[in-house]
Amino acid sequence: MRRLIIGVFVVAILAGCTSTPTQDAAPIEDRAPGAAATPGTPGAVTSGVPPSGITGTPGGPSGASVLRDPNNILSRRTIYFDYDSFAVRDEFRALVSAHAKYLQSNRPTRVTLQGHTDERGSREYNIALGQRRADAVKNMMQLLGGTEVQIETVSFGKEKPKAEGHDEAAWAQNRRVEIIYAGE
Repeated sequence: MRRLIIGVFVVAILAGCTSTPTQDAAPIEDRAPGAAATPGTPGAVTSGVPPSGITGTPGGPSGASVLRDPNNILSRRTIYFDYDSFAVRDEFRALVSAHAKYLQSNRPTRVTLQGHTDERGSREYNIALGQRRADAVKNMMQLLGGTEVQIETVSFGKEKPKAEGHDEAAWAQNRRVEIIYAGE
């Protein structure tokens, strides 16, 4: 029995350390863009149509401004998740799509997708869940134009909370994937 428990623990740790997609990756559903966001959703994107002008490189003058322009969808870098889920919510599909198209038109660009969870659950479980969330976003980005070489994933589990509270409002902000561009 003890060996079984240790084996499960080792598998959970190893699953959290890999950046390759898992077989239980989040399904990508074909839904109409522009679905309304749930009221009160942190960072929700309510338009399914990304604004124009998503080209440029992060190091170049046009790309840096595009990525930081608060009126451009590319300035939004956080995808939020439901409790105990790694399925990309409908209201964040346009955001993931815009970043994937940016990567597609800027092949030298690299990103790291950082998976996070709320404080509930064990450390090992949350590391694995954070990795599944990052991998789900990576899989979606690859289907929409990004490449394996451009996208790295990492899980922080519950170790780097965005909000320090112990209630649903704080937990909702902590269940996320953050898109970090190299060089920023």
